[in-house]
Amino acid sequence: MNMRFNNRDPVYLQVVRYFKEELATGRLAAGDVIPSRREIAGLLKINPNTAQKAYKEMEDQSLILTEGNSPSRITHNEQLISSIRSELIQEAVAAFIDSIRKIDMPVEELLDAVRQQYMSGREETGEED
Repeated sequence: MNMRFNNRDPVYLQVVRYFKEELATGRLAAGDVIPSRREIAGLLKINPNTAQKAYKEMEDQSLILTEGNSPSRITHNEQLISSIRSELIQEAVAAFIDSIRKIDMPVEELLDAVRQQYMSGREETGEED
């Protein structure tokens, strides 16, 4: 697990976001077993109570399911998984718009710049359209 914490957001919410990103990018899939609370605390070097709080938040959001003493698993709810991906995209777009708005760039010029940068990044990583 490769995760860097920031100083702005509560650690437990950053852990939740990490799992959402892993799910949205396909590195985690519906039904996958995730590490135990104790394991995640050790892997991320966080307080076990913080790990517990993150898992509780994910359970409250129905992102994970924990039944009895069984390991926690990612939800099978495809609609929820799809909405998580949309949520992350919308957050990224909103942050981008907030940061770029003060430049007052024409929308077409902005879209061209984004398209060019996006395609350049895809070429560098060898991704296909």
